[in-house]
Amino acid sequence: MINRLLFIFIIVSLIGISCNSKSGNRKVQIKEFKQIDKEGFLKVTKVVDGDTFWVDDGSDKGIKIRLIGVDAPESRNAFKKKKGYLGKEAKSYLSNLIEGRSVKLEYDVDSLDQYGRTLAYVYLPDGTFVNANLVKNGYAMVMTIPPNVKYSDLFLKLQIIARQNNLGLWKTN
Repeated sequence: MINRLLFIFIIVSLIGISCNSKSGNRKVQIKEFKQIDKEGFLKVTKVVDGDTFWVDDGSDKGIKIRLIGVDAPESRNAFKKKKGYLGKEAKSYLSNLIEGRSVKLEYDVDSLDQYGRTLAYVYLPDGTFVNANLVKNGYAMVMTIPPNVKYSDLFLKLQIIARQNNLGLWKTN
């Protein structure tokens, strides 16, 4: 009986925390960018892998960006993750899409991850939604981490389409 009550208490607490985080009461840390052009775009200087890259913010180092809601295979061994199938292809695809180009960043509830990377939804000047593009073409899969869930339904729909069409990660040999 006590275990059951404890279980119910934990579930109710988690629901309360989840509802509180979605209500906008959380502080969002947004880094101030010095190199934003007049239209709010930043230049991509380097692609690290299929879901992470650097932008020029006017500082010596730049800002490391991690795409929200997606997870591409690793192109190298990093953060205790092993290099994955299609890792190099995912990195190459993202490089061809954004490297050397200007991008606009959109934030969700949390703007930094546990590694200090800026979390963002990313757009090209022509309106291409980079996060969605990677999922749609099979170069990344959906990885939703609350409270950053703004486009999770869209990403799931695109992943289903990529799987049905055997694209990228979903290719059958």
